[in-house]
Amino acid sequence: MTNNLYVYNTLTREKERFEPLNPPFVGLYACGPTVYGDAHLGHARQAITFDVLYRYLRHLGYKVRYVRNITDVGHLENDADEGEDKILKKARIESLEPMEVVQHYMNRYHENMQELNLLQPSIEPRASGHIIEQQELIRKILDAGYAYEVNGSVYFDVIRYNETNHYGKLSGRKIEDLLSNTRTLDGQSEKRNALDFALWKKADPAHIMRWSSPWSEGYPGWHLECSAMSTKYLGMQFDIHGGGMDLLFPHHECEIAQNMAGYGQPSVKYWMHNNMITINGQKMGRSLGNFITLDQFFSGDHDLIDRIYPPMAIKFFILQAHYRSPLDFSNDALQGSEKGLLRLLKATGEIDSLQPGPTSSIPVNDLISSCDKAMEDDMNTPVLIAHLFDGVKWINGLSEGRHTISKEDLVKLKSLYHNYVYDVLGLTKSEAPDPGKGITGDLVEMILQLRSDAKVNRDFETADRIRDSLTSLGITIKDKKEGADWEIN
Repeated sequence: MTNNLYVYNTLTREKERFEPLNPPFVGLYACGPTVYGDAHLGHARQAITFDVLYRYLRHLGYKVRYVRNITDVGHLENDADEGEDKILKKARIESLEPMEVVQHYMNRYHENMQELNLLQPSIEPRASGHIIEQQELIRKILDAGYAYEVNGSVYFDVIRYNETNHYGKLSGRKIEDLLSNTRTLDGQSEKRNALDFALWKKADPAHIMRWSSPWSEGYPGWHLECSAMSTKYLGMQFDIHGGGMDLLFPHHECEIAQNMAGYGQPSVKYWMHNNMITINGQKMGRSLGNFITLDQFFSGDHDLIDRIYPPMAIKFFILQAHYRSPLDFSNDALQGSEKGLLRLLKATGEIDSLQPGPTSSIPVNDLISSCDKAMEDDMNTPVLIAHLFDGVKWINGLSEGRHTISKEDLVKLKSLYHNYVYDVLGLTKSEAPDPGKGITGDLVEMILQLRSDAKVNRDFETADRIRDSLTSLGITIKDKKEGADWEIN
């Protein structure tokens, strides 16, 4: 197995050569959604990032166990262990059982992920189905002296933990700065310190989701589920844990603390985080009115959207930025991505119809090497796509007779595009809109036939005038050995 993959480890803040703990097996854990609302563009970016990682690791020959959790209990409205459980609040507003809310939005999430052509994870555990495992971890943390019980709730003692460990090492924070920037407790809180976080919360009388425990009838804290479920399915130490940059602190920071306190060792070798998406330079949020769900993109039903965008256009837009770079949505950017997607998929499909010659006039091996190096460099999908577009020019040249390719190189070229476009990036031909369909396509084809007739009759003035008129309308004509091809710019 050839492996030159380097990944950026958030923990060390360096690119590191990927060396799995137990090759060829790779344990991959990614934080999934809290299912109390429709999936949005941020959910899509995180899911696409780790889907590409999953696909690429399999492409390299690894056996991957991909675990993605579902948060269906314990996620309060803020990270200070205050407010109402997000799912419970949604259930109360809509007069539903909490698990009805969970099932509804989980189904919607899965539908959206299928529309984006994302592979299903190997295991998708739910927090509510792993209460026993979470309680066992709480006992370990209590026994180790890093947690305390107050009135039926259990809290992690961050100050005590920081005496022997560095709380904040993942996010680069120092405990002194965290303490100085944290509000003073008002005397009503059960916590010893504002930085402490809940491992178990005693349920108030109105709280529906509750389980028996040695401490009270209650529910687990949000951070606990990933520590318990990741180690259950991937072992006490596994390779990759990922999620969005917004989860880096406090969620993933708390996971590290829980694992060290409960298991006595770090569980994760590589931490990977994707960056955020903004909309027209502004952070996306429901309160700002710029919150766009995936269903709204797919239907065009939002004031900030000019028209319907198919799932593959959304996916390609996300892939054209490196996963660690910020990404700003605009209609112009998305429309540009959609046009690029059509060019790439069209060229990939044309490879099957190419005919080999005795020699190659294009450097196929160099193209393969460039594409491989792009993905090996921390999954640099925008550079990969740029190289694939370099190849598109050659594919068009082959189709038009301006280049030649040997039989051996044609096999390599086909394998390159099928592997990367379809298998690794997960793009699909069926999701891309075809401008050649419908009345617009029929009219263009009819006009091109008139141009072809003019060329046969040696009326080149008319043929050129038709070509120029179509070009002025944003339609590019590409003459081939037989007939002509066209695309909307």
